[in-house]
Amino acid sequence: MVIGTLAGHFRRQAGYTQASLAELLHTDPETIASMEQGRRLLQPRMAATLDELFGTGGVLSVALAKVPKRERYPAFAIDFFTYEREAVSLFSYQSQVIPGLLQTPEYAMAVFNCLDPPFTPEEAEAELATRLRRQAIFQRKPWPPMMHYIVEQSVLERPLGGKEVLRAQLVHLRELAELPFLGLQVMPTGRQTHAGLSGPMVLLETSDHDQLVYLEGHQVSFLLDDPEEVHPVSLKYGMLRNQALSFEDSKGLLDALLGES
Repeated sequence: MVIGTLAGHFRRQAGYTQASLAELLHTDPETIASMEQGRRLLQPRMAATLDELFGTGGVLSVALAKVPKRERYPAFAIDFFTYEREAVSLFSYQSQVIPGLLQTPEYAMAVFNCLDPPFTPEEAEAELATRLRRQAIFQRKPWPPMMHYIVEQSVLERPLGGKEVLRAQLVHLRELAELPFLGLQVMPTGRQTHAGLSGPMVLLETSDHDQLVYLEGHQVSFLLDDPEEVHPVSLKYGMLRNQALSFEDSKGLLDALLGES
């Protein structure tokens, strides 16, 4: 929070608004605001850029270097989406729905319509717009992150939104499965052992090569950066990869489901 406040003070002294600074840095004003409000910690590369831009003689970089490693990632789930946008790699296991980055607009709206208490139509549209903005990661230059997804077979068979919505979603997944930077595996329903019974997980590597884990449950979410907490989740994800169908068999299952629908 202190470093963000300091960065905001230097920004104003240098004559920048949050919007003009965001435009100069090819980011969005929300990223700048999040950093200045302490919801997202300033990263080393950005600190060096701002020090040079503001003429602060390295003050922000020095202050950042003194922040203990354990405190560098605030536990605000909203920041996960910022880290997601800039990630080097994303690994995700989902047990109830298609992962958000892979959802079609119609499927995403069907998911929102299942929530209880329900969204208003306006809230649902706002959530959909946010989800579609997140999917811009697929157009990131020079290259999107390396992605890997494990999805339960039961999710692929659950007709959220109706059969036509599900079919379009499966077609979309099948197309994504051919992307060179994306791996998709299906966890077969018939497995007798399962390493993911504790629920969904997302493993993320930042542009500074820090490892994060995002866990989400009922009305609660956690963003973990402590290696002692990240490591066992990484091991669990590795076991899930071994238990799931291979890439080719997963594509074959999708083909079979599309043939049956």
